[in-house]
Parts: sequence; C-alpha cells; structure tokens
Amino acid sequence: VQPRVFYENFKNYVLYVQDVRTSTGASQWQRLFLADLTNPGDPKVITAEQATVVNQGDQTVMMRLRDGTEHELVNTQGDEQYQVSTFAESDLPLAMGLQDDQRIGHSDTPILAMSNSELYRKAVAPGGRWYMIEMQRRFAYPAACLVLMLIGIPLGISSRRGGKSAGFVLTIALVFIYYFLSSTGVALARQGKVSVFAGVWAANILFAVCGLLLLRQMAVGGAVSAQLSSLAGWLMSVGAKSSKATPKVQSKPQRHPRGRFPLILDDYILREFLTTFLLVLVSFVMLMLVFTLFELLGDIIRNRTPLVTVGEYLINLTPSMIYLITPLGVLVAVLVTFGVLTRTNELTAMKATGISLYRVMVPVLVIAAALAVALFLFDQSYLPTANRRQEALRSVIKGKPAQTFLRPGKKWIFGLQQPGKPGRIFYYEFFDAEHNRFANLTVFEFNPESFFISRRIFASSAHWEPQIHQWILEQGWQRNFDENEVSSYSQFKVASFPEITEEPQYFKTEALQSQEMSFAELKRYIGALRQSGFDTKSLSVQLNRKLSFPLITLVMAILAIPFALSMGRRGSLTGIAAAIGLAIAYWAIEETFVALGDVNMLPALLAAWSPDLLFALAGGYLLLRTPT
Repeated sequence: VQPRVFYENFKNYVLYVQDVRTSTGASQWQRLFLADLTNPGDPKVITAEQATVVNQGDQTVMMRLRDGTEHELVNTQGDEQYQVSTFAESDLPLAMGLQDDQRIGHSDTPILAMSNSELYRKAVAPGGRWYMIEMQRRFAYPAACLVLMLIGIPLGISSRRGGKSAGFVLTIALVFIYYFLSSTGVALARQGKVSVFAGVWAANILFAVCGLLLLRQMAVGGAVSAQLSSLAGWLMSVGAKSSKATPKVQSKPQRHPRGRFPLILDDYILREFLTTFLLVLVSFVMLMLVFTLFELLGDIIRNRTPLVTVGEYLINLTPSMIYLITPLGVLVAVLVTFGVLTRTNELTAMKATGISLYRVMVPVLVIAAALAVALFLFDQSYLPTANRRQEALRSVIKGKPAQTFLRPGKKWIFGLQQPGKPGRIFYYEFFDAEHNRFANLTVFEFNPESFFISRRIFASSAHWEPQIHQWILEQGWQRNFDENEVSSYSQFKVASFPEITEEPQYFKTEALQSQEMSFAELKRYIGALRQSGFDTKSLSVQLNRKLSFPLITLVMAILAIPFALSMGRRGSLTGIAAAIGLAIAYWAIEETFVALGDVNMLPALLAAWSPDLLFALAGGYLLLRTPT
C-alpha cells in the first residue's frame, strides 16, 4: 500500500492512506480513509487517525484502527437515517482480492506462496475455485515444456529457410500464442465461463494435438491435409449411407483433390502470409512503444517516475496496441503476399492448373476470420483489465491526482489540495466528459490534519455551468458534522457550491470507459445509465464497435486481394503504401460515422457497422471484377 494512492485490492473496500510507515512484522498507517462498497450506492465510510496493520496470512490483514469515525446511511422501513459513531480503538479484518466481477487478470500473491498440500486442501473445500485454478496451473506450466517440444521439433526440421533468425522469430511467436491462449483460458475459468480443467489446460491440449499431427506428418512422409481430407471423406460417406431414401444405386462422383482443404498450396500461402503478418505486427508495436516512451519522457523526468513503473506501463499498453494494429497487419500481409505471387507469376501458374483465385484466397480468409474471433475474445477476457492497469500507471507517470481505475463505472478521485482549506474526495457513478455531467455524485469534505469528515454532499446529477464557472447540483442533500454528530441537514432541488473549485478537466482521463469494460460489462452499464435518464448514445456506438472492429480484419483481407493483384509488379513497398492509405481511409470514415452516431444523427448500430459494410461492398465488387 502506497501513501496518497487509492488502493483497490481489498475485497469490497477502497483505501486511501495519507502516510505509511513500515516496520518489522507490522505497518503503521497515518490518517486513512476507508470506503466499504458492499452497497456501492451508499458506501459506508470509516476515517481514522492511525492504524496498525498485521498480515495474518490466508489473504487477510488485520487493521487496528485508533481515533476514528464511522459514517453510514441506514434505510429502515423506507426511512433513511444517517448514523455517525466514533471509536477509540476498533479491529477490522480485510480480505485480499477484488469484487467477483473484477478478478480478471488479478494476481493473488498469497496463493502463489502456498505449498501444494495447503493449496490442495483449500482447492477441494467449498468456494475453492481460485485455489483449484492455481493448483492446475502448477502442473500445466511444467507440462508446457513437453507440448512446446512436440510442436517445436517438426517445425524446426521443416524450416529450411531463414536459418537461426527464422527459428528465433518462430519461437517468439509460438511462446506468445501459448501464453495468450493460456492467459485467456485462465481468465475464463476465473469468471466461471469454462471449467477449471478446460481453462487451464486448453493451451497445452491444443499445442499437443498440433505437435502430434506434425510428428505424424514427418513419420509417414505425407501431409496433414491428407489425413484431414480422409477424415472428411469418411464422414461424408457415412452421412451418405445414413441418408439413403431409395434402394436405387447411384454412382458417387469422384471429388477432385483440389477441392480438399488444406493442401500443400494452402500451407505455402499461409507461411508467406503469417511471416509477413507477424513481422508487420511486431515492427509496428515496437515503433509505437518507442514513440510512446519518448512522448512520456518529459513527464518521467519531471515526476521522477521509477523505471519499473514505466516498464510495467509499456507492458500493459502492448495488448491494446496489438488489438489496434492487427487489422493493419492483416491488410499489409495480404497485399505483400498476393503482390509477390503476382510478381513471380506463381498466381498465373496456379490459374493455369485450373485452381481458381477464390480457392487460393481460402486459407487467408480462414486465418483472417480466426483473428477476428480471437480479437473479440481478447477484448472480452484480458484487454479491459490491461487498459485499466495501463491507465492507472499513466496517471502516475503524468503526476495526476489519486483516483481509482479498477471499477470504471464507479470512481473515486482526490480533489485539489490547497493550504488552509478542507480536502475533498469525489465518488461518482458516471461522468459524461463531453457534456461535463455527473450521475450520483458524492463529495466527502474533511479536515486534512485529522481526516475527520466535516461535510458530505450528495446529488443525483450535477453539471458544469460555464457562465458562472460553478457546478450545479440537482436533487440531493448535504450534511454537516461536528465530530460525531450531524450538526445540520438540508435537501435541495438545485444548488451550487462555489467552494468546489475543481473544473471539468480535472476529472477527465485520457482513456475511454468503453475500452476498460468487456462487452457484457458495458451493456449492463448502459442499461443502468438509461434507467437513470442519461444519454447513452455515445456508449451504445462503442458497444457495437466491440463487435464491428474485430471483423474489419476479414473485411480488410477481402479488400486487399484485388488491390494486390492490380498492383502487379510494383513491389512490396507499393503494397505497404497502399495498405497505409487504405487504413487511413478506413480510420477517417470510421471516425466520421462514430461522430454522427455520437450526435444522434445515425442509429448506434448503423454508425458502428457502416465502415465495415462500405469496405466489404467495395472489396466484394472489386473481387468480382477480377479474373479468377
């Protein structure tokens, strides 16, 4: 726990500590603010002058609070009562771990420190799903050595070109794919969407099956495609026998071997496509990371940010970059691959043997569709957590005020600190950055020296009025406190508080809330805001974009093929230039339609999907005009 930072890793609690002193066996916290989010709408707030904290193990710490106050809004039989109580000393246990809906990607160090026997006892006990996941991981990761060897040997032997550098690049790609699949499976298991065994072992099983198939190919000297084709032929023959309606004997036409999938030709095209795609993806991601680092260099030096924090920020920023650059990588890879096939007359040779252009396209379209599905799953399982984490780290690098990031729907942020004036902590459910409007805003005003709350203000909505340069609060109440008593209480329909000097820009972050939520989380969030009467058209557009954006990888592949064929012998650089031009055109059209959706000139569905439809129609039209 760091001083003057909101800490969210205690289950159902948000903690803010003014000063931290660490000693052997225990920690001393000075002037702390603790919010109990068991009821997020009306959080119970505890303030204390100091606390002694002892780690009890088993993911629990015990706090001994001294000289504190507890504020709680109690609803009994429809009558709201505000209770304030003081204490000289109180013990409070805090359990490590986030809310059940926040556990994606969370690392529980106490679990990692347990022995296997202790972990097994907790895993078989009721509620031991997280312990079982860790137990399975301790066997799955060592087994990865075997499954990666199974797939590495045949790939290493079959790779005759490129030497050690090609092998190294292939190794990095395989490890990245393995850890991506493993992390996604574990995240789904933690959410309860798949079983523990399936989530933890899915990557190992998939790599083992691929490795055994490749080893089988080496042993028999044939191709995996032949085995798949034989299986498909057997299934078709079984289906034909079971569906006979008459005893009439019909001769079964022989299927031409070119109709099978995959063929050696498909393997050749995929190898060229994937090599270019990975090269483009890695290159662009590295360039963007370097540019980001130089962009933040001034903030890093000015705020004396530790290099560990900078490194962790870049690591958590990488998944977002991969998500955004993958469609561009597919576009460049298709243009370069088919441009090279045209320039070397290989595509002409394929046509001369009777292979249609449509058949040549099949492996690329299959991979593009698989990448579209993978991007959507990536955005559902891991990307929101990485975005929240990288935004929190960027806030530290930028020297912004302390605030929370793990719950984008409900945020805490520390107000401006001015000498001789009360401090403030803001808690709100929603902030419309475009119209400068809050939903369910609570302001805690306190004495910075004693940390006792002197006033609490609540408003169901609040908006910024630029003419008077103040916040206008609506439908709320305020309570003033004199130590452990409510000294005054008043309700208001409309009120302004000139002493709240934080302007709208103070609450605006550089990340979009939609990027920090999965599809299901954003959908629930939009439903809750609609019930409160807030305009959600902008968020509705972003909800539909979570489906439309991954699909652009397939659309770009369809559009790129006729472009590549029309460029003929102009070279790979022309293909890259055309790809960048198409990407800029898509970005401009997409931003235009999103803006139209945000101002309600287009329905959210049409605003999000129109760029995909336009580019798909253009690609389909050009493809139909291309000689096949």
